[in-house]
Amino acid sequence: MSKPRKRFDKNFKLRTVARSYECKNMKDLAQELGIRVELIYRWRSELSSHKEKSFPGEGKVALSPEEARIALLEKQLRQKEQEIEILKKAIGNYSQSQ
Repeated sequence: MSKPRKRFDKNFKLRTVARSYECKNMKDLAQELGIRVELIYRWRSELSSHKEKSFPGEGKVALSPEEARIALLEKQLRQKEQEIEILKKAIGNYSQSQ
């Protein structure tokens, strides 16, 4: 049976990343904090690539206004495509019954 997933707040991640740059041995730091070394490297990478948008919490990605608009439009497009497929099937069923 799997262990419950640990959750770390933004402050903990920021402090861990800061300590990782000061620390000589990442493995020791990871053992001290009770986390995997790979997790520290992932947090460092996320912080370097996203800066202030990193670690938004609850698995929600912080999007720029343009990215949010694109995501909304893609969602609407998927919904319309599903509606079209449903209508095509309905037309096919209707035409077969007559």
